[in-house]
Amino acid sequence: MRVDFYHLTRDPAAKLVPMLAGKSLDVGKRLLLLSQDEAGRAALSDALWNAEPASFLAHDFVGSIRQTEQPILISDQCEPANGASYIILSDGRWRDEALTFERAFFLFTADQIDHARTIWRQLAANEVVTPRYWKQDDGRWIEGP
Repeated sequence: MRVDFYHLTRDPAAKLVPMLAGKSLDVGKRLLLLSQDEAGRAALSDALWNAEPASFLAHDFVGSIRQTEQPILISDQCEPANGASYIILSDGRWRDEALTFERAFFLFTADQIDHARTIWRQLAANEVVTPRYWKQDDGRWIEGP
């Protein structure tokens, strides 16, 4: 299982999520997108609507009538009602339930770095988890040490 740590130093999660979501869909994976607060979920939905003028990333919120059909489902819980195998934890809060997915993306800001380091150490000690660290460099994402 792979966990990608994304250290948000310049842009907010809503700026990165559409790129990660698009790449997940490109490889045929459904996605569960998490945020604890309602305003964060609304911002993520707006970002998926407006990321690329030529392409809309189809999505909906958990509890919708067609939630099982959605390629991207936005929620505050780690329950993939859409059958997602990828998960994005966009609010800097790790949830151990993410380990049940094929791949997890953990987004965190500078004020959440201590929590992220603790999670990194825990996951690095787990033989079935491969953690990777990503940071921004002049607007693009590069894998760090």
